[in-house]
Amino acid sequence: MSESEYIAAIDLVGLKTGDTTTDRERRVAISDLLESNRFSPGGDAAGPYRVQLSIDDGRLTIDIRTEADEPVHAFLFSLGPFRGIFKDYFMICESYHEAVRDSSLAQIEAIDMGRRGVHNEGAELLRERFSGKIDVDFETARRLFTLIGALHHRGGA
Repeated sequence: MSESEYIAAIDLVGLKTGDTTTDRERRVAISDLLESNRFSPGGDAAGPYRVQLSIDDGRLTIDIRTEADEPVHAFLFSLGPFRGIFKDYFMICESYHEAVRDSSLAQIEAIDMGRRGVHNEGAELLRERFSGKIDVDFETARRLFTLIGALHHRGGA
């Protein structure tokens, strides 16, 4: 993977905003992703890349373009394998946000450890699904999982 193999811009199509906690997490994920990521869709077109994520009819579309907006590749992925992970992830996130208001530090930390575990599981599944198509490092997969989850939860599926 060359030094130019990274996401320089990302757009979430169809995302409905409104929940300030979810919006804040999404903004942080985007900021962290753009600050540091490894992303290589293979092929002849070198990065950096502009990536557009959208969900339609239970499928994730990843539209990859060069910075000059030349198409590189578009991938479709079924979200079926992610449904259970998304369900667990959002349920535990809800518990975490409730705990922050009412629970002890030990309870908050325990819930956060569970949340991170499910998040890591989602990132690993994403890397598996990308295998042979898009090469990403673990941290990039974690951030993309957060963004895909935001689309899934708030706007699309």
